[in-house]
Amino acid sequence: MSDTLHIQLEENVEVHHPHIYLQDIAKLSCNNPKVLNRVRVMPVTNLNPDKPGRYVMSVMDLVKEIQQKEPNLDINTIGEPDFIITYQKEPMPNLVWRWCKVIFVCLATFFGAAFSIMTFNNDVDVPALFRQIYLQVTGQTSNNFTILEISYSVGIGLGVLFFFNHFGRLKLTDDPTPMQVQMRLYENDVNTTIIEDADRLMENQEQNNN
Repeated sequence: MSDTLHIQLEENVEVHHPHIYLQDIAKLSCNNPKVLNRVRVMPVTNLNPDKPGRYVMSVMDLVKEIQQKEPNLDINTIGEPDFIITYQKEPMPNLVWRWCKVIFVCLATFFGAAFSIMTFNNDVDVPALFRQIYLQVTGQTSNNFTILEISYSVGIGLGVLFFFNHFGRLKLTDDPTPMQVQMRLYENDVNTTIIEDADRLMENQEQNNN
């Protein structure tokens, strides 16, 4: 009975050193521990240490490399046929710069959301609507600081908290927040675009060579 190696690959793998081994980018399983130890430290590629970025590879490249060194090994691949190696240098801890970025994002988000709410209120003329409702219900002229304005302001804040399901480290439920969902969708779209662009570039190079 021949040995079988199972390889599980993710669509995007982040590494912090230019010398890439198979264990750095894939989850491996084999019924033969000796074979598994040899395959784990198999070199995959050497990246330029001065050029962090994203590099597209195919699982077929890995299979060919493994078969050259382990010709009697059966290989079972699980996951993505093409994957991205994201090479980033190990970031130096800089708490001042990190806090500056956090403060900038918080301020941009706060004032951006405030501006959006104000422009929406002006477009639909919410103050005039509240004055009209208050006059019809009470028969008195509104001073623009009534229960309608107060409840509306409080409701916006509570609605944002409930919708985004996130306030500091507190989450109302275990479900991912809408922001996390959108970031994951954006990440998937970016990965798909990078892989497709790399495939098209390779096809064009092959056509030019022919």
